Amino acid sequence: MTTVEFRTAEALADAERWTAHNYHPLPVVVAEAEGAWVTDVDGRRYLDFLAGYSALNFGHRHPGLIAAAHAQLDRVTLTSRAFVHDRFAEFCGALARLCGKDLVLPMNTGAEAVETAIKVARKWGYQVKGVPDGQAEIIVAADNFHGRTTTIVSFSTDPDARADFGPYTPGFVVVPYGDLDAVRAAITPNTVAVLMEPIQGEAGVLVPPAGFFAGLRELCTGSDVLLIADEIQSGLGRTGKTFAIEHEGVVPDMYVLGKALGGGIVPVSAVAADRAVLGVLKPGEHGSTFGGNPLACAVGAEVVTLLAGGEFQERSDRLGARLHSGLTALIGHGVVAVRGRGLWAGVDIDPALMTGRQACERLAERGVLVKDTHGSTIRLAPPLVVTEEEIDQALAHLADVLKSS
Repeated sequence: MTTVEFRTAEALADAERWTAHNYHPLPVVVAEAEGAWVTDVDGRRYLDFLAGYSALNFGHRHPGLIAAAHAQLDRVTLTSRAFVHDRFAEFCGALARLCGKDLVLPMNTGAEAVETAIKVARKWGYQVKGVPDGQAEIIVAADNFHGRTTTIVSFSTDPDARADFGPYTPGFVVVPYGDLDAVRAAITPNTVAVLMEPIQGEAGVLVPPAGFFAGLRELCTGSDVLLIADEIQSGLGRTGKTFAIEHEGVVPDMYVLGKALGGGIVPVSAVAADRAVLGVLKPGEHGSTFGGNPLACAVGAEVVTLLAGGEFQERSDRLGARLHSGLTALIGHGVVAVRGRGLWAGVDIDPALMTGRQACERLAERGVLVKDTHGSTIRLAPPLVVTEEEIDQALAHLADVLKSS
């Protein structure tokens, strides 16, 4: 065993020894990162084509975001919501304007934001729509991924996320993703919301049929039902627009945001909606000690500034076309299918060649980091600062992996 192998092996063994085994990471131990690249403990560099499941849309250590964090660290980092700090309104107002909504409720993680959306939708249903107490229903999609809290896994169809964590929270109706007729049939007088991802990331970057969300918007409006878009992975520039649901010209009643909102520095999430929806909450009914803290707001406000100019959305659209063109060319050469939008792709590897995990391991050996999901599918989500040359480099390595199998 070489010195290089020893350092990596030692770090992996320590991680295995001291942490719960709720993840199965690739055998890479990251020590430094910059832009679209990470460097491991032995000095080997990798192209990061996962970008923290879209939490690193602006790349590792974006200079503007780092500067905003450094400046805030020298002033104040936490007050709790018992007080108001001087960055709070700035962030909430900027994000509300970006979303075209009246109000923002900041939280920390994506799962917290989804839980917030569920609570708000239920309360809106009881107080505004007039649903009988305790009878609110929310329609969700099969193969969804909205987090792993006990309430959220109650409506998951992934056995790994759901099994052995019951009893489960009632009040959710699961329908096939992209099936408008199934949603229509599932709506009852007690339906308060439809909660769906504009693109299902964990399921393999599944894009719904054209017109699905436009039809969903019309159906929800006509049935007095809230349309909630979980844009935690798909939003904030990832698909070539600020929000993935914009590809159908649709505005939801509520945005659920996270991941990239924290700039890859701190966990930041939020729910954005108009006053008629978010205004149902009163003091004491929902909150978070760290939600909307000064450091989070400083970073989040800079994220909104980066998105306001449209540069990153344009890059995702333009470079995404290059990525998808290269991936599509591999269909029939070890790739079965390619899906996605912008700088986001789900790639189905021919299962006769290898599993998705094996593809990820072989790409890592060549210096490209991606992640598998569900059998032979791998996900590519490079940061929006990636270059044409780096995309071509990753595509060439994938082609080599497929040829050598």
